[in-house]
Amino acid sequence: MAQKIAEEVYWTGVNDYTNDLFEGIWPIPDGVTINSYIVRGDKTAIIDIVKSSGGGSSASLNQQFKSVGIEPEHIDYIILNHLEPDHTGFLPVLHKYCPNAEIITSKKGVKLVEAFYHISENIRGVGDGDTLDLGKGKILHFYDIPNVHWPETMVTFEESTGVLFSCDAFGSFGAFKGTIFADEIPKEDIAFFEGETLRYYANIVAAFSAFVLKAIDKLGSLLDKIKIIAPSHGLIWRNPMEIIERYQRYANYANDYGEPEITVIWGSMYSNTEVMLRAILRGIAKEGVKVTIHKVPETHVSNVLASAWRSAGIVIGMPTYEYSVFPPMAYVLDLMKLKRFKHKKVMRFGSYGWVGGAEKGFEERIKNLNWDVDSILEFQGGPTNEDLRIAEEKAAEFARSIKEIPKKLIS
Repeated sequence: MAQKIAEEVYWTGVNDYTNDLFEGIWPIPDGVTINSYIVRGDKTAIIDIVKSSGGGSSASLNQQFKSVGIEPEHIDYIILNHLEPDHTGFLPVLHKYCPNAEIITSKKGVKLVEAFYHISENIRGVGDGDTLDLGKGKILHFYDIPNVHWPETMVTFEESTGVLFSCDAFGSFGAFKGTIFADEIPKEDIAFFEGETLRYYANIVAAFSAFVLKAIDKLGSLLDKIKIIAPSHGLIWRNPMEIIERYQRYANYANDYGEPEITVIWGSMYSNTEVMLRAILRGIAKEGVKVTIHKVPETHVSNVLASAWRSAGIVIGMPTYEYSVFPPMAYVLDLMKLKRFKHKKVMRFGSYGWVGGAEKGFEERIKNLNWDVDSILEFQGGPTNEDLRIAEEKAAEFARSIKEIPKKLIS
């Protein structure tokens, strides 16, 4: 059932509980929303659509359209803020329902409509400041926000209601739990949605943090006009500055250390690295620093990245494996490099058999990330009591350095 979010503006998306991995990589055990919107004036526009499976069936969309009093064939404009298939997969079917509807996307998006869906007619590319008047006071304004997170991405702003249709910007994992509005969720669910927003950012958007900040600056002139932020994933925000400030804070983690917390990421083959882990944790505990612990490969990298993105301090424990980095940790480090996890304070420890070959692979993977590597504790075989004493001492020193980092969380 479609839901009204402003005068003649309706949510028509789906709660997606698929078992598929998001982008073929990230688990979504609590689902994700794929939001689509209808704006009605004298003419009708649908802004972003859904993918081609699950709740995005023809019957489901027919029901939603009819619940706001329109037939699919009466849609005049299909507005595509972003061409990734989770927002556009249903386009070929929708295009058959309303073949005369004009497809509107960014100028860079035009060629992707043709590439993905082989549609080349009745497409208009728009750019910064272009408008579309739907009649009855409904005027849509288009703004390019490239690389948030594809080069062709844009946002659409409806003037009379102050709704910003932001696509992937300001989005989140997590299906709706009975309401589509952030200000209506019960306090018991706040931590859940905050966690899913952070995980979405770290998994999907982190590499483009510089562009997120540019986009927020670009939209600065609209901030006093934006009343609602309607992203393509996650809750709809009638308190828009809350999610804007959260994204601004997340993006700035790429420019400084992060929150004064530590994420410990560790893996062990024969428990020797794990023995030193216990000493490391004792040292951290002495300083009372918040710590999140992830064992790899048992913990999915999606969750590892979420807490590591937020944390100023990262502790990595891994053995040497065949003269190189322990493979599950290599995957984590490769993704951190891909996602540009910059400016972290780091401590590393681990066991080796013949030689400590993990160091070379570690250094190659963190090159250009501007990590402040505080100490490296490697030991042959099992750690001695002296090794453990030094590890506990070094971990306490590391934790003290993290405590000195200013807290940035907005309460």
